[in-house]
Amino acid sequence: MAQRAIAEFVGTMALVFIGAGAVVVLGPLGGAGAIVGIALAHGLVLAIFVSNLGHISGGHFNPAGTTGIWVTGKIDNARAFVYVVAQLAGGAGGAGLLALAEPKTLSTQTNLGVPAIGHDLGMTASRGVVLEAILTFFLVFTVFAAAVDERGVFRSLAGLTIGLVLAFDILVGGALTGGAMNPARAFGPALVSAHWTDFWVYVAGPLIGSILAAGLYFLAFLREREAEALTGDSSGG
Repeated sequence: MAQRAIAEFVGTMALVFIGAGAVVVLGPLGGAGAIVGIALAHGLVLAIFVSNLGHISGGHFNPAGTTGIWVTGKIDNARAFVYVVAQLAGGAGGAGLLALAEPKTLSTQTNLGVPAIGHDLGMTASRGVVLEAILTFFLVFTVFAAAVDERGVFRSLAGLTIGLVLAFDILVGGALTGGAMNPARAFGPALVSAHWTDFWVYVAGPLIGSILAAGLYFLAFLREREAEALTGDSSGG
């Protein structure tokens, strides 16, 4: 369990340091190029660290993702609790390192990369919850398909698959909500910068999306297989 907690801490720390760091550096530039760069930074760091640490902890790095996996009974209560604590601590650690490493003039402009609702584009907090839920749904559905389901053809490439989903989600949601899909990604920078505006959006939206995705994948594709395993019926059909 200690090894798993360390893996979740380090992976989440890397995600926040690189992801929020890209927002700090590229965000003030604005434009489509900045969004593409931010999306690639998030996608690449997640792909690499899921590949690096997936064999140790599963490479969740996301309290919402862990919640979805827990809801379907794929991890027990103690492991889920330890993971979420490690992820939140990793998010705070990544933001703390970012505050130490980045010029304050840049980090202040973006509140250290805290995801933000694009109110100037007509977004509201309630729409932000919906968008974060949809984006997280795609992410967690992919986690189940690529990593949780043992039949996944590309399971050995799960890190790349999951990272690409995070990247294309941010291409759509980056300008509107920041495309967090992860309470730890929002928590770390918010804690270090003391900027909590609309923070609840980045808890409610990802949790809703994750639970819906996990529930759908489990009910549609996994429940029957588990029932067959319990009864010894593996004839298919």
